Amino acid sequence: MGTEPRYNRVLLKLSGEALCASGGSGVDPAAAGRVADELAPVAAMGARVAIVVGGGNFIRGARLAGAKDAAIARATADHMGMLATVINALALRDVLVARGLPARAMSAIGPGGICEAFDRHRALRHLEAGQILLLGGGTGNPFFTTDTCAALRAVELGADVLLKATQVDGVYDRDPVACPGARRYSELTYGQVLADRLGVMDLAAVSMCMENGIPVVVFRLADPGSLARAVRGETVGTRIHG
Repeated sequence: MGTEPRYNRVLLKLSGEALCASGGSGVDPAAAGRVADELAPVAAMGARVAIVVGGGNFIRGARLAGAKDAAIARATADHMGMLATVINALALRDVLVARGLPARAMSAIGPGGICEAFDRHRALRHLEAGQILLLGGGTGNPFFTTDTCAALRAVELGADVLLKATQVDGVYDRDPVACPGARRYSELTYGQVLADRLGVMDLAAVSMCMENGIPVVVFRLADPGSLARAVRGETVGTRIHG
């Protein structure tokens, strides 16, 4: 098995749920530690990693604003979700640093004094210095998902691939939990994902990756070593490309 990365610069999209206990909420140190353990061999092989983290372990803006009798505007709910992603970025940064992995947290929104404001040039310098970047705050604007943020940051930072860590081992034609006979795709084109509305990422994120030629690999982070295998270019999950 090779030890060299196929992808030298990686954008990892991590859900907030990866940082909490199964069925729980908030940040669970053990769960965050498992994520750090998956990142360690990737850093060791010399790949540069930026991580866009979601906030679903605390709040989902669209769901909150869409609840029955909700009095919270969607823009407000989305801003609340952005703050949740900053919490997750800070938590994972400290877990990584405690394991001897250099890491920086940056955010597209405040708060100043808690983490750095996102700046593309500074972010690129951190990556070149071997820092793992934790990117919170989404795009800094409501109505945009963290999937779209991940695609945007992948383009801005010159990522070779966007790795989307999920709770399932790839993209299926149907919900594999509800439909045991669902078929998993090993490869898809961007066009197939868009035409069939497969739901693996929002359409804006898929379109942005297609326009900029960034392949997407959808895989299950809970499978030990799956992240490192994806970075080495081994067959993991579903690969979406042109």
